[in-house]
Amino acid sequence: MPWLAALRDSGRAGLRLERVYTEPRRAARGACAVALMVFPTLAIAGPALATSAAMGAFIAGTATFQRSFRPRPSLAVVAGTGLGVSTFLGYLAVSVPGLFPVLLAVWSFAAGLAWSLGQTAGVVATNTVTVMLVVVQLPVSVPTALGHGALCALGGGAQALVIVLWRGRPWGVQRDALADAYASLADYARRLRHDPHATIDPGPLMTARHAAALTARQQRRRPPELRGLRTLAERIRPTLAAVADPSIGAAAEGPERDRARELLAGAAQLLDALARAIRTGEPVQYPQSAPTALVVPAGPVLRGPALRSARRLTTLLVRAAGTLDRTEEDSLSEPVTGPSGGLVRPGVARMVPVALRTARAQLRADSVVLHHAVRLSGVVTTAYLLARLAGLEHGYWAAMTAAMVIRPDFAQTYSRGVARLAGTVVGVLLATVVVKVAHPGQWVSCALAVLCIFGAYLTLRTGYAVTTTCISAYVVFLLDLGPGDPVHTAYERVLLTLLGGTVALLAYALFPTWETARLPERTAAWIAAVGRYSAAVLAAFGSAQGRGSDRVREALLDFREARAEFLQALERSAVEPVRHAVHSPQLSRKQLAKVREAVGFLARVSLLMEAHLPGQPADPVPGAAEFGQVLAEATAVAGAAVLSGRPADFRAVRVAHQRWEEQLEADPEVARAHRPGDRLDVVRSSVRLLLQALGELERAVRARPSGGRGG
Repeated sequence: MPWLAALRDSGRAGLRLERVYTEPRRAARGACAVALMVFPTLAIAGPALATSAAMGAFIAGTATFQRSFRPRPSLAVVAGTGLGVSTFLGYLAVSVPGLFPVLLAVWSFAAGLAWSLGQTAGVVATNTVTVMLVVVQLPVSVPTALGHGALCALGGGAQALVIVLWRGRPWGVQRDALADAYASLADYARRLRHDPHATIDPGPLMTARHAAALTARQQRRRPPELRGLRTLAERIRPTLAAVADPSIGAAAEGPERDRARELLAGAAQLLDALARAIRTGEPVQYPQSAPTALVVPAGPVLRGPALRSARRLTTLLVRAAGTLDRTEEDSLSEPVTGPSGGLVRPGVARMVPVALRTARAQLRADSVVLHHAVRLSGVVTTAYLLARLAGLEHGYWAAMTAAMVIRPDFAQTYSRGVARLAGTVVGVLLATVVVKVAHPGQWVSCALAVLCIFGAYLTLRTGYAVTTTCISAYVVFLLDLGPGDPVHTAYERVLLTLLGGTVALLAYALFPTWETARLPERTAAWIAAVGRYSAAVLAAFGSAQGRGSDRVREALLDFREARAEFLQALERSAVEPVRHAVHSPQLSRKQLAKVREAVGFLARVSLLMEAHLPGQPADPVPGAAEFGQVLAEATAVAGAAVLSGRPADFRAVRVAHQRWEEQLEADPEVARAHRPGDRLDVVRSSVRLLLQALGELERAVRARPSGGRGG
């Protein structure tokens, strides 16, 4: 995409508004916590300390609105503590000539590394930089620096206290994540009625898994009806596909297909009912038509694998409904500890060494997070020094703008840059007009600042331009507590916004991190991951462990993560002003679309096989594990071929399959035990589909565009 087109699209994205708002109750709760800090502090200690208190409470409240499944009070306390430390160190450094820019560079670098812990940690850490810049500009002596830092930290405590006293929906985010997973399964069941090869986005299931990771305190308080439902959802997904598939499940036409459609329709109704019950915490309201549709007939309508899958689906749906009815809590509680990958989330104290190890792992030349940390440190320090050299009184505004604009990827950085400029201009001008015309006193200015905070919290999901407008007006009202000419100050802030935004955008243009260059790597990792998943399923059939194999679950999770990274890179690269990778051959957009289809086909066949894994130890399928190992090695080699620009070659897999079939035909015990529709028949039919998918993948990456250019 050309630069002009990329800038145009990013600018439009930054100014796009969504008719979506944060819950007014949550926004009011956050604003009330700020008011509890700012008004008493203003009455007791004056405007300087009131500014620190308001900044700390506001940013700590912002942390509680980020997408995270940790307890909201904990997020507020951790954010407040970080704000307090950054403020205290900033005050100490600003009193020593030349030390503050050094501290600013180091702190910004650490804030950039915090993105390795996730978006919530990255946003909160970046906000500590902005608070350090704003608060330390206020005249104060070093002995009172500790007081300012303590007030920022108390702001986080105030947010936590208000959250505890003014509770919203208990376990609301966890319920929503799990309900979304069941709703996605219901939609999947409906689409399977008309398209037996339909795919499902694993995103809701991945989110539900993240939501199910609990701290020790959360484990003790978790509602009983939320235990075990995520595991059942994971098992329902492949079973739905197995019922609908015409190759391994119900026949493509005739009474068997009609019965499968009826069963899927009933399952969709019940899954929707389960989603509503999970979201609201109310008992399951059974659809009148669902119980009849889910009764699997004993007659010849469904046969073989289709009948086996239908019975399993009915059993899983009944167990899920029973879990919500709290009739099977003890038997269905999923483990949250243990060596099998229990979903345990470390507490706040234990997160410190984990965070340090995670950040230290990013200190390598090819790390995107390290590149972002260096960029963030450079742009913030450069913007601050340029503003100081220009002799502008409110020079911190340029560095603050640069910190808020710069992000790890191109699209977010440039869209936020445009939105930041527009929002700052509007917010500063509106607030300055109010200050100039109305001449509000300190108490009215504080009230207006709290009102702007409510607006910022309310519009966090509306668009960054609107949120920035509220935040800019809030800062103007807050700093109006001190002396100064509002018109001159407004002019400087708009000018400094231009300076800080320009520095950030130029820095990204000169030192970019292009996702386009990482597409071959992401594609190779995805191909190798789907091969490991298929091999793990085959190994489970060959080892007689069935569904109890932990390798299948681990391989599936790895595949989902690789798929999510590939799709994210593909989406980000589509808006980048580059056409090809510099150091590695690039697949065209048409080829990438074919790769997606082929890998999706491979994953779907593996999913179908997983649906037929026995729940109890069963006779192993001879040769399945060995063939799976050949498949895993071949897909790993194919991934390396994508990176090097060579065509993929799966002849070794075809030779291994032919040898395996000959061994099965020559084995008299296999011939005697074989029955049409049994698990051996399912595996052999699935493997033939796998070979078909591998052929499609070969054709997708066979021819490369000359020069490595992608479309």
